Amino acid sequence: MATLLYRLGRWCFGRRGLVVLVWLVLLGVLGGAAAAFSGPTSNEFRMPGTESQRAMDALETRFPAATGATGTVAIAAPEKQKLTPDQVAPIVRQAGSVPGVTAAVDPFQAGSVSPDGRYALVEVVFDGEIADITESQRAAFVEIAEDDHGALRVEAGGEVVQEQHGASATEAIGVAVAAIVLIITFGSLVAAGMTLVNALVGVGVGMAALYALTGVVSMNNATPMLGLMLGLAVGIDYSLFITSRYRQNLLDGLDAREAAGRAIGTAGSAVVFAGATVVIALAGLSVVGIPFLTAMGLAAAATVAVAVLVALTLLPAVLAFTGTRILSRKQRAAGRSAKEGFGFRWGRVLTRLRLPVLLAGVLALGALALPVQDMRLALPDAGTAAEDSPQRQAYDLTSEGFGPGFNGRLITVVTGDDPGAAETAAQRTAQLIDGVDGVQTVAPPRFNEAGTTALVAVIPESGPSDAATEETVHDIRDKVAGVEGAHIALTGTTALGIDISEKLADALPVYLLLVVGLSILLLMLVFRSILVPVKAAAGFLLTVGATFGLTTAVFQQGHLASLVGVDSPGPLISFLPIILIGILFGLAMDYEVFLVSKMREDFVHGDPPRQATINGLGQNARVVTAAAFIMCSVFAGFVLTPDPIIKSIGFALAVGVFIDAFIVRMTLVPAVMSLFGRAAWWLPRWLDRALPNLDIEGENLRQALDETAVDQKEHATVRR
Repeated sequence: MATLLYRLGRWCFGRRGLVVLVWLVLLGVLGGAAAAFSGPTSNEFRMPGTESQRAMDALETRFPAATGATGTVAIAAPEKQKLTPDQVAPIVRQAGSVPGVTAAVDPFQAGSVSPDGRYALVEVVFDGEIADITESQRAAFVEIAEDDHGALRVEAGGEVVQEQHGASATEAIGVAVAAIVLIITFGSLVAAGMTLVNALVGVGVGMAALYALTGVVSMNNATPMLGLMLGLAVGIDYSLFITSRYRQNLLDGLDAREAAGRAIGTAGSAVVFAGATVVIALAGLSVVGIPFLTAMGLAAAATVAVAVLVALTLLPAVLAFTGTRILSRKQRAAGRSAKEGFGFRWGRVLTRLRLPVLLAGVLALGALALPVQDMRLALPDAGTAAEDSPQRQAYDLTSEGFGPGFNGRLITVVTGDDPGAAETAAQRTAQLIDGVDGVQTVAPPRFNEAGTTALVAVIPESGPSDAATEETVHDIRDKVAGVEGAHIALTGTTALGIDISEKLADALPVYLLLVVGLSILLLMLVFRSILVPVKAAAGFLLTVGATFGLTTAVFQQGHLASLVGVDSPGPLISFLPIILIGILFGLAMDYEVFLVSKMREDFVHGDPPRQATINGLGQNARVVTAAAFIMCSVFAGFVLTPDPIIKSIGFALAVGVFIDAFIVRMTLVPAVMSLFGRAAWWLPRWLDRALPNLDIEGENLRQALDETAVDQKEHATVRR
């Protein structure tokens, strides 16, 4: 592979104008496609195969009038006053005039007035499903609350009120920090700017393609943002690694084109492997069988793949334009780089104090992982939204007047073969549910025109994401399981969220085992060792445990939550752990490859294991430190967004990268490698022969280039 990439690097370097032009044209075409064909994203979650989703699908054919998107207008009179029908009627009429609304129910007719008469809920039904609601419809609905209603407080909420969070100025903070780190690392504005621009082109291409697809593919709100987050981080890091190797090749006396070819052949091989691990892990999310999670994984994997392609092709072309300006002034004057640095000193300390370092590191990460035992998963609801958002205001006002359960209403779907059986079963179902602990109110059954399908609305006592609501859902399902003469299923947004969270929780151990097994296999191919992959997998598990623990402590338990802008701590987003495992796996393998490959290279060339470990850390510590800081800053920039999903993902990734890079890879890994000694590189001969040689370190490439140089020298001697 290294030889093929070496030729690619030289080709792109020699045809710099053509390569740059192709990428710019591609960026322009995809940007135009995004502007012309992009569609809205949504917070809709679907879960094929679950009871709640089957019930929703059945309603689309049996009771289509009940599948329309819904909104709620919460109304409150001043303190110690009561609402009157005359006060509420104009608001009902305004809600009914919103485009696409088929019904706005008067609360005095529906009985949706609080016992004290101060609060009322106007139920609003749209003719389309949540995915069909347009931004203009949503804006017209939210405008109800923004209009002047005198002394009344009016808030518009419900599932139709979704905030669209795209890229904003907060994400630019991460890019700015990345630029500063690059300038410090390279000591050259040209090198820093070129690396950053190269990565931004890749991000632009990937994001333009994603937004162009939103017009034909349904995507969750978090999907494009996850792609942006990963594309920025890996794009900058991959360009950083290759540019660093190119600069070193120049300092070693190679001409520019040869330096670029060798940088792509060696560092580029590591980038291909690192990118492939991220892509495989993210694409592997499709095995969970959850459509929105599959879309998130594939979208993020695509942006990473684009970042790899840009680093391998556009980067050498851009390097051809820079000349020696890619080096700092000091390097151009001295003609060489410093041999020693902090990495070498840190490596000597770690190899001398390896046992205390290992013990302290493992105990510290284990302590950080302790909150994991209390971790709860749930889909986000309006109760975790920003306090000043419309959906949060409506949520709080509804809870204040009617109790938290009114924000997590459940729907029991009763379907029978004939109207008589359906009616009997529906009445029996309502009676049974009314006796379940945790149920506040059960509405009378509502039938479709044929009389074969009934809806029984259920109001739990607790909120949508409360653990008590989850127990209530299971109790209701157990209670109505024995009703004869009809099929009964519990659904609604709350029930669907519970089903999704449980399915994700069940899939998490399987996916974790798959990722750990994959890491061992891939690293065995790269390093021709058994202990190195096992050590890497163990370090990955420590990273995951500590990251989950810190995220749980902040976002669920509320410790230091105000520092990251969390207004209301609650359960973690149900798909956060599985997404986090997929992403952190790939990023952890990045640092493992970049650090340990140099250790193996020096060991193979005759250095003692201890010295090889010191060399590996010393040669790569500066680059890995810069890469980790860049990733942390990019991810941390997303913590400032108001979207709780993006906020929690950004926090978890920033923390995870910091732990994995600085504690696991740059501290525990060298300590373990020096402890293992020669045993770290042991591999049975039969297994060594069976495994293919990927040549990640470019050993075959160097051998071929050395042989070519010898042949050319001998040929020149003969001619003379």
